[in-house]
Amino acid sequence: MRSLGLALTFLTIFPYPRHLAGSAADLARAMIWFPLIGLLLGLFLWLVYFGLVLLFPAAVVSAGLIAVLAVATRGLHLDGLADTLDGLGGGYSPAASLRIMKDSALGAFGVLGLILILLLKFALILALTERAEVSALILFPIISRWSMVGLAYLSPYARPEGGLGQPMTSLVAGREVLIASLSAVLLAGLIYRWRGLVALGLVALSTWMASRYFKHRLGGITGDVLGAINELHEALTLAVALALR
Repeated sequence: MRSLGLALTFLTIFPYPRHLAGSAADLARAMIWFPLIGLLLGLFLWLVYFGLVLLFPAAVVSAGLIAVLAVATRGLHLDGLADTLDGLGGGYSPAASLRIMKDSALGAFGVLGLILILLLKFALILALTERAEVSALILFPIISRWSMVGLAYLSPYARPEGGLGQPMTSLVAGREVLIASLSAVLLAGLIYRWRGLVALGLVALSTWMASRYFKHRLGGITGDVLGAINELHEALTLAVALALR
């Protein structure tokens, strides 16, 4: 249960009953639980939805769900998306991009990316909930967090000096990826049936393509890239769920 607690405290603001101080290897092993943490987040959103829908119109509910998810994850993945876009947009070499990504200042590319991804998720969640496709709220955090496991396994770490994401790329083993993948397949199939499996397959393809791109562009990935991929795959999963409704 130690690795489960590490996954919970790393990916969310939710507390674990006791203090955990894990090693780099422990954090890599914790990735086995990423789809389950996604399930917990999805169920939390599902419950929040049924509370909000009693009081507010659909647009307010959609905005509220996005805000709740951002708070529940400490904005960690949104921050990664902004940093990644700033680096890709402002750096013309791998070293320059990585240097920009390490800067905590928010640039124009990051601001634009945050606005666009939040607007896109707002529109997708609004459209899905208006069509009573509420189970999609449970599905998309599962698949997006699974994709971080896959990308970490497929990609080297980009920074020679190391960083927060290095244990995930350097130490995650095939066992963690296999069990996380089986969990994601099972959960996607149970929650959204064949449409969930289609969404998972498309995200898997996107994860492989992202790995190739970042190897070429940055020499690998960073923790920011993992966060960015999570955000993009949340939107992709929601879009597939809407398209296949």
